[in-house]
Amino acid sequence: MTRVALAFSGGLDTTICVPLLEEEYGYDDVIGVTVDVGQPAEEFDEAEETAEALGLDHYVVDAREEFAQLCLDSVRANASYQGYPLGTALARPVIANAILEVAEEHDCTGIAHGCTGKGNDQLRFEAVWRDSELEVIAPIRELGLTREWENEYAEKKGLPVEGGNEGEWSIDTNIWSRSVEGSELEDPSFVPGEEIYEWTQAPTGETEEIEIEFVEGYPVAVDGEELDAVSLIEYLNEVAGAYGVGRTDSMEDRMLGLKVRENYEHPAATTLLSAHEALEGLVLTQEEREFKQLIDQKWSKKAYEGLIDAPLVSALEGFVAETQKRVTGTVTIRFEGGQARAVGRDSEYAAYSASHASFDTETVGKIEQEDATGVAKYHGFQRRLANESIARLEGEESVELTTDGGTEE
Repeated sequence: MTRVALAFSGGLDTTICVPLLEEEYGYDDVIGVTVDVGQPAEEFDEAEETAEALGLDHYVVDAREEFAQLCLDSVRANASYQGYPLGTALARPVIANAILEVAEEHDCTGIAHGCTGKGNDQLRFEAVWRDSELEVIAPIRELGLTREWENEYAEKKGLPVEGGNEGEWSIDTNIWSRSVEGSELEDPSFVPGEEIYEWTQAPTGETEEIEIEFVEGYPVAVDGEELDAVSLIEYLNEVAGAYGVGRTDSMEDRMLGLKVRENYEHPAATTLLSAHEALEGLVLTQEEREFKQLIDQKWSKKAYEGLIDAPLVSALEGFVAETQKRVTGTVTIRFEGGQARAVGRDSEYAAYSASHASFDTETVGKIEQEDATGVAKYHGFQRRLANESIARLEGEESVELTTDGGTEE
């Protein structure tokens, strides 16, 4: 008997994949796998109800802790893509690995997803699955299906979906971010209302301050209370979201070259990234900060591509880990006007000396203000020499032009 494991959400796409995998691909048995990375409870209820109606063996894998830890790893790398914190991109490899484990455990010969041929997720899933010996199947993409065809097929087959109507927006949620796309949002000029948001309230004039503690770049406590990764993220989503923190409306460049309109909510991610960067600014040297921006950018790009296990990422993380040894301390964050702004930071490893930097001190140790005079004389010295040469050159060219018959007033 041939068996295929299907990434199953209970929505239209994955629901129609069940009979298609049997009819078009000849599989004897289909099992559904749903991976928990922090979706709302109602999504699991929908998946369970749909699976039961289809007579589908359904497995749920709890990967929240693994995913939350990856999210905190991304904080150490200041991970973002085109201005927003990575969320869906980080979740997909975690989900793909969990589904692969279930597939291998149940002796599957195939593994499938319901992604279209236009998005990023197909690439992220398959980057993981193609390391295995299983047949990788993408019915929606391979059969060139449209949403209209899927609706008609579901109705014809009497599949347990409400005519394929999954709501006005296409929404993907995990504990790190909530993305909203589709419908009128596909028009870049459309201005969405508050109805697209669930995690964040419209910003008001109210403010609140919290203190976040980091140990080697990892956030470990809020206002003195130690929290595990999942609890810390969930708590900050609630607190920061109440002040409108973490909204992004972007035109995103996907891996296939398509440009799409995406709206995101990511209160905890925004808060932690702001706090982490503030603490790095206190403890890292200028050279470390400048070079780490390149490292962070590369890490983020590979994560966006779903290639978090690439050899390059391991090498990048070696540098990140070395810099994070001193990123231990606390940051005070103020929520106001939809922002999470660092207003204070403290660390015993600060690469900062208040006594040396203060305007109120004249001499500290062996450093005096007048010591900067020599530096000031040399600063820009080559520029001055070069500008003098340019001025002479321009003067010579002017003389040559006049001598060779140019007009002269």
